Amino acid sequence: MKIAQVSPLFESVPPKLYGGTERVVSYLTEALVNQGHDVTLFASGDSITRAKLISHTSEALRLNPQVIDPLAFHTLQLQEVIERAHEFDIIHFHTDYFHFPASQLLQKPCVTTLHGRLDIPELKPLYQKFNTQPVISISNSQRSPLPHAAWLDTVYHGLPKNLYKVTAQKEDYVAFIGRISPEKRPDRAIEIAEKAGCKIKIAAKIDKADAQYFNKHIKHLFQKPHVEYIGEIGEQEKNEFLGKARALLFPIDWPEPFGMVMIEAMACGTPVIAYAHGSVSEIIQHGKNGFIVSSTAAASKAIEDAAALDPQAIRRLFEERFSADTMAQNYIKNYELLKNRNRIPSGEQPSEFLSLNNKLTA
Repeated sequence: MKIAQVSPLFESVPPKLYGGTERVVSYLTEALVNQGHDVTLFASGDSITRAKLISHTSEALRLNPQVIDPLAFHTLQLQEVIERAHEFDIIHFHTDYFHFPASQLLQKPCVTTLHGRLDIPELKPLYQKFNTQPVISISNSQRSPLPHAAWLDTVYHGLPKNLYKVTAQKEDYVAFIGRISPEKRPDRAIEIAEKAGCKIKIAAKIDKADAQYFNKHIKHLFQKPHVEYIGEIGEQEKNEFLGKARALLFPIDWPEPFGMVMIEAMACGTPVIAYAHGSVSEIIQHGKNGFIVSSTAAASKAIEDAAALDPQAIRRLFEERFSADTMAQNYIKNYELLKNRNRIPSGEQPSEFLSLNNKLTA
């Protein structure tokens, strides 16, 4: 198939440091190329890919202090996609709803993966207006705020199998990785580790939007003797950081749409201790690849119990459910469905096409 992947421009593909959506776009793009598809990637100019790269900015916008209006670059990118739409069998957007007015008019199959949280009041009327735009969720729980959107499927994120390897020998610390933000609850992670009498290593970035929260609620906690703040880390450092940890702490306090770090830990053979919000119950199998908890006391106890879980068994669960190859295959099924649904007379369409047409025309 001739496939366009349209990525946000805030991070390169893959990102140099932290960046969830762009990392998934990278893994998906490379997996599709591996499977023999003709892929064009619309992304920042510093992206690295074996697909054809089209860009309107030389580097990722977040790391460029000279960029004042990022919307200008995204508008240029969208116009390029529109002008080249005839070149593709399918256009896969990862840019939220920004493109909806254009993709609504394109005579070309389009699909959008929604990577973020959807429990935002302003989104309800928007998805009611654009109720024929096929969208893919990254977990079933992500859909709940917008049940009437034109959901096509749920496709879980995946990682390349060779990206991480299992570290069987664990060290005496638990890991926290992500953003220093209220919904990620680094304060809760620090408390859990303290109750367990365990060291915690924190690898996280501090966005400008979260600076006030960090200064008021978190900064003083970094002075505790059991806390080691490492800062933001990239792909190169993650395997050692996650692989050697007794467990990953994921004590979130929001409806996490997916949580890439959970499957990263699984790929390293490291159990995950997580609070039951958002996608957690879809990814963590309690007592197999981690523990789902609801209190700091239970989480602290789970750190002790984590030693009994087999790193190789955790890795096998990752390979069965969350590899990049599996993710790509699941997307291809949806691409084919969208590509073919208008090519077959309505009276001859199989049930899955009729179901899709009902979703997108209801």
